[in-house]
Amino acid sequence: MARNASKPGPANGMVWPDEGRVPAWTDTYFKRSKETIGRFGDARVTYALFLRRPVVSAPRLALDWLKAVTAQRNVQVEVDLRYPEGKWVGAGEPLAYVTGPFYHLVDLETLLLMKLGPPCVAAYNAYSMCVDLPRVAFLAMDARHCAGTEMAELMAYAASVGSERARRKVGAVGFIGNATDATAHFFGQDSGKGTMPHALIGYAGSTLRAAEMFDETFPDGPMTVLVDYFAQEVTDSLAVCRRFPERAAAGQLAVRIDTPGGRFLEDLDPPESYAVLERHAPESIRGYRNDAELRYLIGPGVSAAAIWFLREALDKAGFDKVKIVASSGFGPVKCRLMAEAHAPIDVIGSGSYLPERWSETYATADIVAYDGVPRVKVGREFLLRK
Repeated sequence: MARNASKPGPANGMVWPDEGRVPAWTDTYFKRSKETIGRFGDARVTYALFLRRPVVSAPRLALDWLKAVTAQRNVQVEVDLRYPEGKWVGAGEPLAYVTGPFYHLVDLETLLLMKLGPPCVAAYNAYSMCVDLPRVAFLAMDARHCAGTEMAELMAYAASVGSERARRKVGAVGFIGNATDATAHFFGQDSGKGTMPHALIGYAGSTLRAAEMFDETFPDGPMTVLVDYFAQEVTDSLAVCRRFPERAAAGQLAVRIDTPGGRFLEDLDPPESYAVLERHAPESIRGYRNDAELRYLIGPGVSAAAIWFLREALDKAGFDKVKIVASSGFGPVKCRLMAEAHAPIDVIGSGSYLPERWSETYATADIVAYDGVPRVKVGREFLLRK
């Protein structure tokens, strides 16, 4: 289970939407079904909840909401959770069975599925990334890519679930924190993590000056300096290291590269990128690679070659304890390629564990029993409880 799992989310325990708001947020055909059931009599039904692709079970926020809303309605439901939080779930396998009065469950289906599918897929992605790079620490920087605060809570929760599974399976470092205070509790933290955005570099007028300003404002903690603003990743990294030699020697300094995909890191080009990987991970560029894979290895932006090139420069200048933080498009595929290239990354800032194809997140619910009698639409017999 994710660390600090019992703490409330950002809404301080509020239920959204609460019982009174459910009608406004549910599908009309479910509301009409509810009216019909109210007229002709209730039944006790069992729903099977499932997804059509493999996922990692991340059901807690959905089931907590279901429990809270049904409590507001003063009814009880039974949940048979077949795959507890953090377990692998195969495509089409019922993740849980929910049993209760049809009248009080029928209009909750839409909202329940909204809270179930996306975190299960995001947890799967987070898990695969952490497993591929078990010695790398991850920061969840997804909030800016989320469609509202409720999604941000679901995605942070998902990252913590996938990360915890990777810790259990391979001893991965996993996600050590995230960007916002509201969801930091999912990672066992009291507050979010982060140092400086590009805007602070622009405000300061130079990378070095931004580092000095940050150091003066926050002198006690570790410092991560963003070094790609002026397209001088190597030059500015070394300048910052020389300005803060004590931090560098103590391992309290990191440089973060977020080089845009429209250019190469300073002093790199395709031939030099190939040469860098030939020195450090020649097997990564052997054999067939598609365009996307080649881009992650030797292309513009934050490639494996770029990370190795910066590591070489830091080590040559005597700053071998300075850490490298990488960001920009680090999803499951890119992480796998970084692992194959043995890229010397200390920390990855990622929002790209969010599902890339949203259609894959669609959870589904089918009723599989009415008053204890098994019954399901033809073609979904695999959902019947065994």
